[in-house]
Amino acid sequence: MYHSFNQLVKMLTIIKFVVFFLLIGCSSIRLPQYADKVSSEPLSLSFHALVVRQPDVNKELFNHNGERYFTPASNTKIVTLYSGNQLLPKKAPALKYISQNDTIYFEGTGDPSFLHPYFQDSTALNFIKSHKVAMWFPNNTTEDRFGPGWAWEDFDTYFSPEKTALPIYGNVVSVWLDPLLQVSPAHFKDKFLPVKKRFLRAELQNEFYLETKINDTLEIPFITGPLLVQQLLQEALDKEVLLLREFPEGPKKTLSGIPMDSIYKRLMHKSDNFLAEQILMLASSTLSDTLSTRTAIDHMLENQLSDLQAQPRWVDGSGLSRYNLFTPRSLTHILQKLYDEMSHDRLFQIFPMWDATGTVETWDHQDVPPFIFAKSGSFGNHYNLSGYLKTSSGKMLIFSMMNNHFRVPSAQIRQEMFTTLKEIHRKY
Repeated sequence: MYHSFNQLVKMLTIIKFVVFFLLIGCSSIRLPQYADKVSSEPLSLSFHALVVRQPDVNKELFNHNGERYFTPASNTKIVTLYSGNQLLPKKAPALKYISQNDTIYFEGTGDPSFLHPYFQDSTALNFIKSHKVAMWFPNNTTEDRFGPGWAWEDFDTYFSPEKTALPIYGNVVSVWLDPLLQVSPAHFKDKFLPVKKRFLRAELQNEFYLETKINDTLEIPFITGPLLVQQLLQEALDKEVLLLREFPEGPKKTLSGIPMDSIYKRLMHKSDNFLAEQILMLASSTLSDTLSTRTAIDHMLENQLSDLQAQPRWVDGSGLSRYNLFTPRSLTHILQKLYDEMSHDRLFQIFPMWDATGTVETWDHQDVPPFIFAKSGSFGNHYNLSGYLKTSSGKMLIFSMMNNHFRVPSAQIRQEMFTTLKEIHRKY
């Protein structure tokens, strides 16, 4: 009886501080004394949810709208992380190949780190270079360059590089001043015009538009294709690369690249859409010779995620698509799986800290230690946050707070979320 009463008190404590999600018309529970904390009129027209569970006992503590479907935005990356952790080895499969005498026959695996501007990994480059003859098979994917439901006008933005079986340089052109214009890869240097246009690149060709004054490094996606990638490979290798119509018969070997955790950490800390998409391509390389995001997604839904009570509509790795639909309860179940299957030191290195300003590298709150380790997900009129909360009593909680179709500033949403989570941290 005492234990049940204790649980009830804790439940009421959580309910007390989730008024943001319990507005009039949204729940049978009413807390009107807190309604003046937020602008209730626009919020009452939008859609909110909160699910809280205690992972050490695998028990749900609170659920408001947890069974409803929401557009998750970058909360989808949590599911991508789980998929990578389930399907991929500790080191990225960098290439699949057959080596015969002094000739290497190779194909891409979707590994995003190959000469990536951040990782700058040259494992595969040096391995190919060690062979006298290099022959590349470019036709091992049926993937479209963009995901279903992506916004067409994002084609020139840093967060929408094309998906490919053999990405190179992150599939972006990096541009900065030092003090003259610097372009990497240099292949694109003569493709830049010093003019201002609505977009940084022509929609259907690799022609770039840039004013002479830029304050920071820009990353602009380029249009990929076998002939262009062949040229980029040849320039990086300083040797000829031949294209294969068919891959030779025989068992393929896999070259190991950088640790996957370095990719996962940047995925979550920087909310990197390119890494998310390529992780699913990379995961599919362990399931099939034909790389496909759909292959990885279908495998996960039919196997590791078949126990979700509400099966999601899941179409991409990054959450760029508005076609994605997940329930908050499903996300907390996936977070529970990660909590059960990964060491906690590793888990909280991969998940970023979060406060009312968003994801943070350094914690600036003197009154409380870092206590929220979570992935946000946002685009216009949507802001979601799902992850882990450390309470002042030392307990660990899993939560998913999802907010769709609001018309107030997202900063207001984030502040209310932080206030709610801080009180749960303090009281539970």
